Amino acid sequence: MYGCYSPGPTTGGRSLTKVNISLDAELVVAVMVLAGVGSPQDAVEAVVRDNIARGHRTELKDQGLR
Repeated sequence: MYGCYSPGPTTGGRSLTKVNISLDAELVVAVMVLAGVGSPQDAVEAVVRDNIARGHRTELKDQGLR
């Protein structure tokens, strides 16, 4: 699975570069159903953003335990 970079707009001082990837259609449909989102792009983006946020919360939690 290889991506293709394309420059995107600048927002708030950071560049929003886009990456195009190919995914198995069944995987994307499953993500759309689980996320409750009708757009494949929006569904996959929502799941990725949620996983990143979860990772950040875990890092903060782990730092609090030290």
